[in-house]
Amino acid sequence: MQTVKFNELPLSDFMLQAVEEMGWQEASPIQSQAITPILNGLDVIGQAQTGTGKTAAFGIPAIEKVDVDDRTTQVLIMCPTRELALQVKEQMYQLSKYKKGLFVTSIFGGESYERQFRDLKRGSQIVVGTPGRIMDHIERKTLDLSNLQMMILDEADEMLNMGFREDIEKILSFAPEERQTILFSATMSKEILSITKRFQNDPELIKVTRNEVTNDNIEQLYFNVRRDAKTEAMCRLIDANDLKLMLVFCNTKSKVDQVVMELQERGYSAEGLHGDLRQGARNQVMHKFRTGNCNILVATDVAARGIDVNDVDAVFNYDVPLDLEYYVHRIGRTGRAGKKGQAFMMVPRRDMNKLRDLERYTKVKIEEGKIPTLADLKEIKVQKFKERIKANITDEGNELFEKLVDELKSEDVKTYDIITALLRMQVGDLEVKTGDDDLADGKRGDRSSRSARFEGGRRERGGRGDRDRGERRGARRGTGQGSGEPGMVRLFISLGKKDHVSPNHIVGAIAAESRIPGRVIGQIDMYDKFSFVEVPERDVNKVITGMKGKTINARQASIEVAK
Repeated sequence: MQTVKFNELPLSDFMLQAVEEMGWQEASPIQSQAITPILNGLDVIGQAQTGTGKTAAFGIPAIEKVDVDDRTTQVLIMCPTRELALQVKEQMYQLSKYKKGLFVTSIFGGESYERQFRDLKRGSQIVVGTPGRIMDHIERKTLDLSNLQMMILDEADEMLNMGFREDIEKILSFAPEERQTILFSATMSKEILSITKRFQNDPELIKVTRNEVTNDNIEQLYFNVRRDAKTEAMCRLIDANDLKLMLVFCNTKSKVDQVVMELQERGYSAEGLHGDLRQGARNQVMHKFRTGNCNILVATDVAARGIDVNDVDAVFNYDVPLDLEYYVHRIGRTGRAGKKGQAFMMVPRRDMNKLRDLERYTKVKIEEGKIPTLADLKEIKVQKFKERIKANITDEGNELFEKLVDELKSEDVKTYDIITALLRMQVGDLEVKTGDDDLADGKRGDRSSRSARFEGGRRERGGRGDRDRGERRGARRGTGQGSGEPGMVRLFISLGKKDHVSPNHIVGAIAAESRIPGRVIGQIDMYDKFSFVEVPERDVNKVITGMKGKTINARQASIEVAK
């Protein structure tokens, strides 16, 4: 499709100034096709996904048509979630910056009524809100739609999925019949079509095809990985690609909580977003993500509606989406404003058919990626540290350090040994421990029979072969030495694999109840009816006291120093 520049559209100078300030030059397909019909007063059905620029497609003509001399509500925009309503309001602010006298307000649940009463009483020509709160204000007579000129339903399919059909139809019935009605939806279900037939007048259908939605700026890869190794694979990809800001999508609220816990245990700054969070907590999480205080946001699809952050480096599909439409919504949050983005998907063997369905649906071949090995990560860490050394080489302020080096050399310490010791002190142990480095889900048989697998840098041991190798190294169970690492003490736990307990459950419980970082927990040996875990000697009493009377994966556990 031929691109259209904003200055080629019938827009006012104030709008072109705002658009230019936002860094936009060319209109997206949905914008170039929808703006003019809406300006001309037509009812429009826009079928487009997140990331296609649909907010500006209806926002620009809505702002253009507002009469600033009239302080009544002229445009009402309905959104399915608070986050999307807030995001739409913010973009309307930016687009209306140079149209003096135009006021935009938002109304949604989870926020005090006082501010909303004040803004509506003052007079706002454009109101953005969620169906429940809009209906509430109509019933309280604090929102008057008698002079409404334009009604916009954003992500109508999601509003119907969330059970808002009755509210939507009631709100539409309060608006004047001669109003203009704009509806945007990612899908066109029978329910959507019934609403368009009932409340729109000969609407013009504008559809952005999947080929137009596919962003050439996004590198799409899938990784064949075991279900229990998804987090480990994701962490390796984050470190190997030096990613700064990421969105991680899970299919369930419980999975969001689990992934956040696993990432935090590994030292990553991660927060979760799902429907069970109170509005205050949701606002706090989003503020931390937007300001960079949290660089990994783990979310469900519905909770993520309205998240619009331009600098997202990568989107991780931790779970293959249940609805194929969601995939397009997810990856549309990276690779924006002409920047490069990455979309990674974790695909266990049992989900390969879903991957093929997704490729047929999007008409895009998703290539298989390679999960970095521990040796790859070691090399990357070395190279990054080498660059830091080169960046810190200077001719100034070295007197104290030169004196220290001279003193060590006078004590017969070689320069090479000094440098090596300083490097080890600074960067730590870079050696890769032995063990299974294959996270792929391509092998048959019970995964617990593998000799070893890594979980965030910790080794999980299981099976007779592991015990035999441990005894050959002198790490006998009776000694309580485990790996034999200095400063570590081996603890006995009364739960094992038959109790449906995993290393992640053990680490999570100990870290939460004992208030110690998950990363300091050492080797974990899993057996059928019991387990062993190594913790730093200084934390032994803290762990035993903290875990007294506590559970691991909802099962009562006793823990003591191994005998």
